[in-house]
Amino acid sequence: MDGTATQSWTKSDWRAKPRVQMPDYTDPQALASVETRLAAYPPLVFAGEARRLKAELAAAARGEAFLLQGGDCAESFAQFSADNIRDTFKVMLQMAMVLTYGAKVPVVKIGRMAGQFAKPRSAPTEVVDGVELPSYRGDIINDLDFTPEARIPNPAKMLEAYTQAAATLNLLRAFSTGGFADIHRVHSWTLGFTDGDDAAKYRDIANRIQDSLDFMTAAGLTSETNHELSTVDFYTSHEALLLEYEEALCRLDSTSGKWLAGSGHMIWIGDRTRQPDGAHVEFARGVQNPIGLKCGPSMETDDLKRLMSTLNPGNEAGRLTLIARFGAGKVADHLPRLIETVKSEGANVLWVCDPMHGNTIKSATGYKTRPFQSVLQEVQEFFAIHRAQGTIPGGVHFEMTGQDVTECTGGVRAVSEEDLSSRYHTACDPRLNASQSLELAFLVAEELSASRDALRAAG
Repeated sequence: MDGTATQSWTKSDWRAKPRVQMPDYTDPQALASVETRLAAYPPLVFAGEARRLKAELAAAARGEAFLLQGGDCAESFAQFSADNIRDTFKVMLQMAMVLTYGAKVPVVKIGRMAGQFAKPRSAPTEVVDGVELPSYRGDIINDLDFTPEARIPNPAKMLEAYTQAAATLNLLRAFSTGGFADIHRVHSWTLGFTDGDDAAKYRDIANRIQDSLDFMTAAGLTSETNHELSTVDFYTSHEALLLEYEEALCRLDSTSGKWLAGSGHMIWIGDRTRQPDGAHVEFARGVQNPIGLKCGPSMETDDLKRLMSTLNPGNEAGRLTLIARFGAGKVADHLPRLIETVKSEGANVLWVCDPMHGNTIKSATGYKTRPFQSVLQEVQEFFAIHRAQGTIPGGVHFEMTGQDVTECTGGVRAVSEEDLSSRYHTACDPRLNASQSLELAFLVAEELSASRDALRAAG
């Protein structure tokens, strides 16, 4: 049996299913017009790219690669710029280099970019100074300004999201193949992080990376003689939340006869939209892209079994990624039972840790933040449980930016609660800044190396 679409599935079947976390557009004619225009636009990604990514994720599930997935909480129209794309791409390359060195495996790089415009919310409305308005749901749906007009869902914003996503992908592809991603250039950026006294513990790893590069150069493996040293594969992903947008960009792949979500290489289903009989699961089950599934504390064993069967009926390697998000101190309460469920079903999955979404708190100064120490603790707990279970921790999923923001507290640069107001730019949830992201990569590399040693020792 095929692992994705079935003969009976069509890209609009989700419309007959219960829908949550989606807007109610007030002008059906305007919505239909936008959907028709989007359906005529070229897809943003192509089936061959999605198949290549699926193969790389299958390798990660076997422990032969490692997934690094990161980027904005919610992409912003107002903050869109080439510099911001470059800076996030740059930090992800730095993180990947550190992880590759620490784990001695290739790193699969996926950005939360070129499509991460819609956000689920914990409540349909919000109250400010006694005024209640619909919640902000991301720039693809409505506006952040707290006015009645701004919060009305506007279907035309899907066209602006498509244009920004296309421009982002164009620049990412140029960066990936045009010399910007040269391994020697990337390492020179990493060295800048280790200059200060507060980063001394990372300097040894950076020096060892430099020794390896020097050896490669002496052996004649340079960027000029080896194309793979100067280019990278970089993929895009987002939560497939706004299904009108997803359906409009869904395309039938002529080479395979399977449907493709043309909005991004990988799409995921959020913890709030993973109802087994819901609209989001119905859409995702029919496309050939790799699918991510967020697994929070409320994930029931029976639901996980149904979701794995629905989303990956052929048990295809690389098709399904389970993204665990529980919160520091809670991983042991939930992850082991989910691992046992996967084992009992004999399911092919890639296990990934999202240490961001379960660790959001409100600071004393009123800002939403995430303590870096809590993020690190959840990562450590995730790796420790996989070591105990004899299973493979296959990746990490972060909300981060290349900008020097002050949104998460802690790290070697010691962002305090009092610092949050100085450069707090997120449109939704707090992100790791460039320094915190790279520090976390060094720490994940240590955990990953220990896990690989443990698996080898176990035979």
